[in-house]
Amino acid sequence: MPHRTLHKFLVLAVATVGGLGFLPLAPGTWGSVAALLLRRPLSLLGPWWYGLIVALTITAALLVTDPAQKYLHHPDPRPVVVDEVVGTLVALAGLPLSWTWALAGFALFRLLDIAKPWPIPWFSSGNGALDVVADDVIAGLLTRLLLEGVFRFQVAVWG
Repeated sequence: MPHRTLHKFLVLAVATVGGLGFLPLAPGTWGSVAALLLRRPLSLLGPWWYGLIVALTITAALLVTDPAQKYLHHPDPRPVVVDEVVGTLVALAGLPLSWTWALAGFALFRLLDIAKPWPIPWFSSGNGALDVVADDVIAGLLTRLLLEGVFRFQVAVWG
């Protein structure tokens, strides 16, 4: 396999999370589903490993998004879903290991990622890799903050 073909294959494999981004109907949701499935095994490794893996995934997303944009001839190609994986993992970090919390985080992240309420648009003003990844990281952080508020309220009220 020539070098350029191998590079394109590797870039698109990471950017589309093994091709999940090419699935029909809402490819970003498929990326979030992948993160939802990864969340429990990553959480069992402990917070330091979870954080390290999220940081490495953010780095990988930043490295592959620009070339993926060029290969797919679009500034924010729908098949690039590694940013949704990152955002969902950020949203679910440190939550209790129950499906209720995981699904709440998944749903709220998807809502914020699609609706892009303030301040998310500040982080997606252009079309480079940083903009593509940053808006999902911010949506993940907002999701996590909102869920932390719900968690603290629940503990305060019901113990």
